[in-house]
Amino acid sequence: MTAEKSGPVINGKPEDGRDPEGSSSSLDSGGYNERGHWNNKIEFVLSVAGEIIGLGNVWRFPYLCYKNGGGAFFVPYVIFFICCGIPVFFLETALGQFTSEGGITCWRKVCPLFEGIGYATQVIEAHLNIYYIVILAWAIFYLFNCFTTELPWAGCGHYWNTEYCVDYYGENATNITNPNASSPVIEFWERRVLKISDGIEHMGGMRWELAMCLALAWFICYFCIWKGPKSTGKVVYVTATFPYFMLLILLIRGFYLYPDISRLSDPQVWVDAGTQIFFSYAICLGCLTALGSYNAYNNNCYRDCIMLCCLNSGTSFVAGFAIFSVLGFMAYEQNVPIEAVAESGPGLAFIAYPKAVTMMPLSPLWACLFFMMLIFLGLDSQFVCVESLVTAVVDMYPETFRRGYRRELLILGMSIVSFFIGLIMCMEGGMYVFQLFDAYAASGMCLLFVAIFESICIGWVYGSDRFYLNIEDMIGYKPFFFIKWCWMILTPGICAGIFLFFLIKYKPLKYNNVYVYPDWGYGIGWFMAMSSMVCIPLGIIWMIWKTPGTFSEVKHTYGTHANGNTEIKFTSLI
Repeated sequence: MTAEKSGPVINGKPEDGRDPEGSSSSLDSGGYNERGHWNNKIEFVLSVAGEIIGLGNVWRFPYLCYKNGGGAFFVPYVIFFICCGIPVFFLETALGQFTSEGGITCWRKVCPLFEGIGYATQVIEAHLNIYYIVILAWAIFYLFNCFTTELPWAGCGHYWNTEYCVDYYGENATNITNPNASSPVIEFWERRVLKISDGIEHMGGMRWELAMCLALAWFICYFCIWKGPKSTGKVVYVTATFPYFMLLILLIRGFYLYPDISRLSDPQVWVDAGTQIFFSYAICLGCLTALGSYNAYNNNCYRDCIMLCCLNSGTSFVAGFAIFSVLGFMAYEQNVPIEAVAESGPGLAFIAYPKAVTMMPLSPLWACLFFMMLIFLGLDSQFVCVESLVTAVVDMYPETFRRGYRRELLILGMSIVSFFIGLIMCMEGGMYVFQLFDAYAASGMCLLFVAIFESICIGWVYGSDRFYLNIEDMIGYKPFFFIKWCWMILTPGICAGIFLFFLIKYKPLKYNNVYVYPDWGYGIGWFMAMSSMVCIPLGIIWMIWKTPGTFSEVKHTYGTHANGNTEIKFTSLI
């Protein structure tokens, strides 16, 4: 293969003629609404920061860092940060800015053969939009329960508590003899919030309080993005900055950085580091492409990406200090090792931390601030994901959706459909469905698969040298050459290695490491995972099948190129 094969580009910019609906950026006159753009760089930076700095920074990274050797975890994390995180982050942002297109049409412009990458990212994003906002519904429910003199999960005696509930549950609680004893915070989570059933086979009734919280979350999300960048750019001034204020308040001193170098020999540590990079940087979702597409063509996206990547990782470290200082306080108060209280995911946000704040003075205030932080962290990630999906659809059919209030109606329709699907996770068995979405639909395996093909497409098919020339045309200089080599070799190689490790070491999902799903439950999970990954090979097969000519004349540019008066229909890939 050579670096010459690429989509139609005129004077450094992609040609609009290949888009069957016309380029979305070419319809800003003649009765169509403007595509939209950021009013200033701050809006772009805060929007990206709000998207990439989310719940994973607070409830996943600190736990992984502590579990995998503390400071020693930095070694694989930094390697993946340099070789995968920054290169793919920059690739997607620059691609969006260069094409001024959303997550699907951007790939159609630079390489129609790999348009399936765009569809894969949007399928993952559609899954993410459905289940991620359920976390906000839980946080809103907790927030409403914080406005009391005593937190409802601080003690027993409530109607949802069982006879096994004990107010103090630790190693020095000598009065506890029943092995079935449980803490009030766990019973509040499982019996009051979730009313969790015995399994996915028994979905039970609807938790209407959670359903109303979910509706409120979607209501807020809709009005954050209904005007596109004009509304999103204003909201992020609050949603992207408030979590930093809270983290600084919580920051005292952490426990989790004492290094254990021996952990570096464990392959799982390296897998955890790699998958955390992909989760935390929101890559392979199309979000960065959509946000970058609203930039001015000459915006220095290279500098922005380096700064935002460093900000994201720095926030993860600060969050680790802040969260583990609180968990350390709880471990000290209970006279138990910190391993006994350190948890990840919902267990940290809705069990460990709520339990910790009950031991603090002014506990309702601390609980209120914590759940407000969770809501803001999740809210901007959620509405940016929805905005990205909307951008992809509108850019595919600009003549349809860029008239009147059709874009707003599209957002409303997506929100309503996602809300009703998400109601499944507000049922008594909804947590089991949520875990399937989290473990399969938007898993690290899907993101890694997409990253492999993104790197191959830009690094080899479109051509890394050519993309560097495009970037130079935008920002005035070529980025550091190492990023180009990452696109070509390091990123696809590392991602492929982790992907294979995922498959080899695959273990079926268990809820709380106890409940085993039925076979049809795992089937649903794998169907959701494959629904995104299959888009790429199917897209390639479809493009080859619909293209006239021999196999060696695979059509790489669909339409005409500007080459004087000559129409060029095929560019050989061989």
